[in-house]
Amino acid sequence: MYACLMPEGYFFDEAKIFVKSGDGGDGIVAFRREKFEPLGGPAGGHGGGGGDVILYADPGLNTLLPFKRRQHFQAGDGGRGGGNKKRGADGEDKRISVPVGTVVCDADTGELLADVARADQEITVVRGGRGGRGNSAFTTPTNQAPRVAEKGEPGEERWLFLELKLIADVGLIGVPNAGKSTLLSVVSAARPKIAPYPFTTLSPNLGVATVGYRDFIVADIPGLIEGAHEGVGLGDQFLRHVERTRLLVHLLDGASQDPLEDLESLNRELALYSPRLAEKPQLVVLNKIDLQDARTLWPLIEEEMARHDLPAMAISAVTQENVRDLLQRIASLLDELPEEPAPVADELPVLRPADTADDLRLFRRGERKTPDQPLTWRVEGEEVGRIAAMTDWDSDEAIARFQRQLRALGVFEALERAGLQDGDTVIVGDIELEWAW
Repeated sequence: MYACLMPEGYFFDEAKIFVKSGDGGDGIVAFRREKFEPLGGPAGGHGGGGGDVILYADPGLNTLLPFKRRQHFQAGDGGRGGGNKKRGADGEDKRISVPVGTVVCDADTGELLADVARADQEITVVRGGRGGRGNSAFTTPTNQAPRVAEKGEPGEERWLFLELKLIADVGLIGVPNAGKSTLLSVVSAARPKIAPYPFTTLSPNLGVATVGYRDFIVADIPGLIEGAHEGVGLGDQFLRHVERTRLLVHLLDGASQDPLEDLESLNRELALYSPRLAEKPQLVVLNKIDLQDARTLWPLIEEEMARHDLPAMAISAVTQENVRDLLQRIASLLDELPEEPAPVADELPVLRPADTADDLRLFRRGERKTPDQPLTWRVEGEEVGRIAAMTDWDSDEAIARFQRQLRALGVFEALERAGLQDGDTVIVGDIELEWAW
């Protein structure tokens, strides 16, 4: 099988996947056949439940690259019920590992479903279908030997959009070639690609910096330019990673013609992308202080930052001048900041068919040109679709039960009001029925 090989260090932070839970197992019709009771009572077992599809956070992952190679995931189906009221085996759950910081959305609606923000978090994205009941569940005082059993409930399916947002304590931001990658390589064991031209870094890099007995995670966010919030220079893809950080270290290029204008321009991009980003605490750091022009410019920048009540420092990532002081300053600021709260509850509210039982829709195909012309009707709705899928259409008793259920849901009444006549065709799910009162 042909597979594309991604370049080493490629950072894959978006993916679209299809998930399907397992179908429930069928219940069966069976009766006890014991030595002295050849015509015993109903003993059909229930089907097993279908498996769930579960996303869980794996701290060992930092990319969504595995989903580039595989997009479809399905849980196991439930087993068929057995005689003597034996229940079928439950289907095996499908567990999918994702990096911490993965945001899960419904790919069709764009609805935010979950935020996998902790290492111990698990999210059930689709639940398995219920096992069908065997005939042992349908005994009544007037029907001691029912010959009806349910089919298993179909599993749920949906397309999901996954988006990874790095979780880091500190985000290094700045214009291209400001020295962010160099600084990250100095303060941590990270080895990002470094070269003296813009856009060397095409993907975020993570490093762990140590100050005394404490560690904090630093993310080098690729260089942002004017128009980044609209996607210029892949800016909108990189800005999402800034949202998770607790502190922004805004690195100014000491070799720039106007570092203060760079600062103002980038802060505008942050605000345009998300007002919440513009409110994040910042530490402004002038880099390349080893250059004479930067050293001359530093007093002006320091004065301007004091006017805006922003903490500021000057360093040289190349010579490591003041880098240790910078780490101490970052550690102190982090100690004063609260932890970032997880924005979404732990459990994903998966919609079950019963949640939308009143979602009944009728569609008519065509118009009657003569009073006795038959028409075709389609009945749609989560609940009626589920009932149709779980009905054994080879059993007269099951079909009679299906009709009773539709009557109880108000389907008969709705069709009557809409103009249904004898001889019309009614489609429910994948089943076509010829209507007769």
